[in-house]
Amino acid sequence: MKSDRRRLQRAHMVLAWLVHYFVHSIPPTEEAIHVPESLAVPLVKVSQALGMAPILTFADAVLWNWEPVNPDLPTTVENMRFINAFSDTDDERNFYVTSARAEMKGVELLQIIDRYTSLPNVTDLTSISMISKDLTRLAGIIDDIKEIIQSVREICDPHVFYWDIRPWLEGSDAQGSGVGWIYDGVENSEMLDLSGPSGGQSSTMHALDIFLDVDHKLQQRRLPAPSENNKKADRGFMERMTRYMPGKHRDYLSYLANTSRPIRDLALKTPTLREPYNLAVMALKNLRDLHMRIACLYIVTMSRSKRPGCPVSAMLERMEANKASRQGPARGTGGNEVSMLLRAGRDATRRTLLKDY
Repeated sequence: MKSDRRRLQRAHMVLAWLVHYFVHSIPPTEEAIHVPESLAVPLVKVSQALGMAPILTFADAVLWNWEPVNPDLPTTVENMRFINAFSDTDDERNFYVTSARAEMKGVELLQIIDRYTSLPNVTDLTSISMISKDLTRLAGIIDDIKEIIQSVREICDPHVFYWDIRPWLEGSDAQGSGVGWIYDGVENSEMLDLSGPSGGQSSTMHALDIFLDVDHKLQQRRLPAPSENNKKADRGFMERMTRYMPGKHRDYLSYLANTSRPIRDLALKTPTLREPYNLAVMALKNLRDLHMRIACLYIVTMSRSKRPGCPVSAMLERMEANKASRQGPARGTGGNEVSMLLRAGRDATRRTLLKDY
């Protein structure tokens, strides 16, 4: 089975979903939650084979969580049927569909990146002309992804997302502190990566950041200078999210990061590339502006709302208890402070723009 990657992916998805079902269905407790050995041990072994975290990830919820409606037709979003949904609501499946649609559009983005990295020479006039056109096209693709993400508002209700979907997706550190998960039968369980699924685990967006040279770690001196809140944000978030990706995806990102000719440096040295490069960066900045607005609507605003009347369940009781005891800003499913983190990512993107040197 270790040589059958599809079966490994299927095993990871099934076991990860079962772990979340188990954890979020038990009665509320102030003690650490023990995931039984029968789930924990095989999930960890499968995760090691795939080179990824032993928890529900973006890959489990979106990339692997579908089957073709008609196997005889090409793979398109319209020909996908999402298999698992914790809440069994159309809103949840539509949430995954939106992510899948963005990923499918992102294939065009990856093709542009691959075309650039495959060029034998990037300084001749023919290559410069092609790169300029591709950067302009890249900006259009990012705008398309922005519109796809915007469309989630029409098909996934914020109340349903926050109260019926999001609680199931939360990982061990979803509240930033407090009750954690222990994987029985696994050595050094406390060292495992056990945050929940996040859009930050999309390798497509990481590839775009690497290609455009967005400095999330604030290692480069760029203007405007980072704000105090930028400095307080989790600078290691994007890097940490790569540990939740399939290992092959992480290898691809490492390959991109080690390219000897970053496109930002080329644009800096080539005046005709500055405008199309900045156009692509600005499109990414605008995408992150939208992401902030969506997160504010679906998480920050909803965190201040009350749950509509519904049947009582252990998971909902625990969520209400967590909400009552929680202090500080709203967090994403992976336990990150949403507003500060997204603002830092947006600002890092803005600093990527080439100024007049």
